[in-house]
Amino acid sequence: MGFALSNMQLTSPAFRHGGAIPAKYTGEGDDTSPALSWTGIPEGTQSLAVLCHDPDAPLVTSRGTYGFVHWVLYNLPPSIDSLPEGVEGYTVGPNDFGNPGYGGPMPPDGHGTHQYYFWVLALSAAPELEEGLSMWEFLARTEPQIIGMNRLVGTYERA
Repeated sequence: MGFALSNMQLTSPAFRHGGAIPAKYTGEGDDTSPALSWTGIPEGTQSLAVLCHDPDAPLVTSRGTYGFVHWVLYNLPPSIDSLPEGVEGYTVGPNDFGNPGYGGPMPPDGHGTHQYYFWVLALSAAPELEEGLSMWEFLARTEPQIIGMNRLVGTYERA
């Protein structure tokens, strides 16, 4: 991703930055997305996106991507400042489990603690992108329009 410094803040009532993600939000639990909220959206924001990526996953693809994508959600209106737990709707892309929408943390057995980066991105355009873009396709198409972003990092270790 390109640099898009901003004052945006991303939080969740489910876990604090750097804290453990409760099992409820993982592949070992209910596999439901956590509630998220944000503040400090830059002036001129026309669209928002939420992504979740595990850079610790031992996966490098032939496309040159790395880690494991858990969530791709985009075309969110700038009028919202939160997502409820288990959010439905909006435009989704596939996670690396091969499913649309959220797929919770589930690192390989014995692989230790992984970090999960939940990102909120503010875009200067409302691109109205079609459903089904991977995280990498979404970023390639929108990177010049990203005017703000921040992350919330949670951790999880498989039981």
